[in-house]
Amino acid sequence: MTTTSPSLAHAVGRGRSRGRRWIAWAFVAPFMAVFAFVLVAPVIYSIYLSLFREQLIGGVSFVGLDNYAAALTDEKFWASLGRVALFLVVQVPIMLGIALAASLAIDSTRLHVSSFFRISIFLPYAVPAVVATLMWGFMYGTRFGLIGNLNDAFGLELPAPLSSSWVLASIGNIVTWEFVGYNMLIFYAALRVIPTDLYEAAALDGAGAFRIVRSIKIPAIRGAIVIASIFSVIGSFQLFNEPNILKTLAPNTISTFFTPNMYAYNLSFAGQQFNYSAAIAIIMGLITVVIAYAVQLSGRRKEA
Repeated sequence: MTTTSPSLAHAVGRGRSRGRRWIAWAFVAPFMAVFAFVLVAPVIYSIYLSLFREQLIGGVSFVGLDNYAAALTDEKFWASLGRVALFLVVQVPIMLGIALAASLAIDSTRLHVSSFFRISIFLPYAVPAVVATLMWGFMYGTRFGLIGNLNDAFGLELPAPLSSSWVLASIGNIVTWEFVGYNMLIFYAALRVIPTDLYEAAALDGAGAFRIVRSIKIPAIRGAIVIASIFSVIGSFQLFNEPNILKTLAPNTISTFFTPNMYAYNLSFAGQQFNYSAAIAIIMGLITVVIAYAVQLSGRRKEA
């Protein structure tokens, strides 16, 4: 009868453990490679670009943080940032409120044909942003669109949605129409996980439908609400497609610096100011990270 020494058994165990780790890394390696190539490398390159400036005399030269200092004193950058901040404060609560109400209605047993309503609300999310923006843009037209037809048919003077006073609200309407269904599915999926025993116990205690919503459903899906809020914050600061497409319909209303992303895009591709554009992109990335993290911390405190 042979026996295995403890040291040999320990070595064999370490070898197997090391082999399992290598197998795990082999599974993760494709994702890590794509992640590094698609996200990490562009960010590092953008930071590198932001530290230089192309000058008429001397070519490209290292300027350190001068591009960041210039961005922080740029009135156009602050004007565009103020617009998306206002868009975030007004549009996101409205969109999430509608999505929450829709998910609660579909989850309740009192709404008939809930599957039809669920598909109907989610359907706009399947429409490409370009198509949705063009569709709404033509409806907004006062000469050829729905607004113009209503004015002519009923003798009305409805405000022009693409005027300087209403264009931000009009863009908010498009974004809300596009993403209510997406957020509704997040909330609805979280609602379906709640044990039905809680509803039955609350009903036995005499709780009504609104009390169940307020005391059980909304607290139970607070994590989903935080996630949807973070996604919406990121999306608001990334606002680009809708105003950039509507600019062709309202060139005098939507400027090249209407949003920070539009400003960075036009600086880079129209003004050939790649270095300054990279600095603005990095600043917007940092602002987005800070605010998204603040939303996450706020959600955790409420859960605690």
